[in-house]
Amino acid sequence: MDLKTLCIHGCGTKYDTTGAISVPIFQSATFAHPGVGKSTGFDYSRQQNPTREYLEKTVAALECGSDALAFSTGMAAETALMELFSPGDHIIASDDLYGGSHRLFRHISEKNGITVDFVNTSDAAGIESHILPHTKAVFIETPTNPMMQVTDIAAVAEITKRHGLLLIVDNTFLTPYFQQPLKLGADIVLHSGTKYLGGHNDTLAGFIVVSDALLSEKLRCISKTTGACLSPFDSWLLIRGIKTLAIRMEQQQKNTIKIADWLCSHHKIKAVHYPGLRSHPGYSISKKQATGFGAMISFETDSENTAVQILERVEIIQYAESLGGVESLITYPMLQTHADIPKEEREAKGINERLLRLSVGLESADDLIADLKHALDEA
Repeated sequence: MDLKTLCIHGCGTKYDTTGAISVPIFQSATFAHPGVGKSTGFDYSRQQNPTREYLEKTVAALECGSDALAFSTGMAAETALMELFSPGDHIIASDDLYGGSHRLFRHISEKNGITVDFVNTSDAAGIESHILPHTKAVFIETPTNPMMQVTDIAAVAEITKRHGLLLIVDNTFLTPYFQQPLKLGADIVLHSGTKYLGGHNDTLAGFIVVSDALLSEKLRCISKTTGACLSPFDSWLLIRGIKTLAIRMEQQQKNTIKIADWLCSHHKIKAVHYPGLRSHPGYSISKKQATGFGAMISFETDSENTAVQILERVEIIQYAESLGGVESLITYPMLQTHADIPKEEREAKGINERLLRLSVGLESADDLIADLKHALDEA
């Protein structure tokens, strides 16, 4: 089934007999047993709920996975994922990583005895030199947040399979509509469903998608035990959001390419980081492993003053954290998403006082360019 059709019709499972087109919201914490030792298949919503099950089956199908688990936030999903590992285990992670992931690894995972080395995973060959006897997984974002570095998923998968390691890919930026890491050899895919899958900046959600039954069994035990499951209503919001995923991703990408080209021509913009630009070092890998480049841009201005004035003068684009919604949002990574990363470490990656991150929405691209032009001309 084509992804466009799958987004709209979902997994196809029916949970009622009314003919309702919209999946029902089963707003129930618990379910009655038809008899002793008997079950309807649903017992308690922390373990499973029909609305959430429909969503999970849909996301699993989109990612070509064997199972998907829905969580209350992306970080709840990632925290549950880290319960696969034990004290003494070692993980290799992308060195340009969402600040929340970095904070989780540094302040929670390391406290629990799990060590993490941050390396440039866009150099796939360089990963191998960091593998230790107790290494258990490689965790990558591609494209990375916020510098848009691209990692060759298939090349890293070849390394992880040879060494018996798990390959975990955060696929939030491209979604399964543009990129399917499991088909490229990954074992686990992670999503902040808050972003493109939800698509409307109106709810929080997270997903883990796995490639095999053993991982599913382990993670479902972790999920029902730690309890950060997605609520029935929020599950319904994600089901509704996914229905328009394909058309949103296509149009947001068209807007982004137009804006990226315009930013490249402006004298106050010193660098534009977008994998859809032919000048981007990850352009050819992106073409090979994905069907699109997404709608995220990071760009560096000529001064801190220019960056601050853009944030304060844009009108259509809103200065807010998050990304992936129909509204365009602009973020100051050094103060927001990556504020917890030590300054020297952050600036070494290029996350400085001149860097801005733009999530391009569904507004007219011409209006968004005019908004940026007005802000830059005033700066």
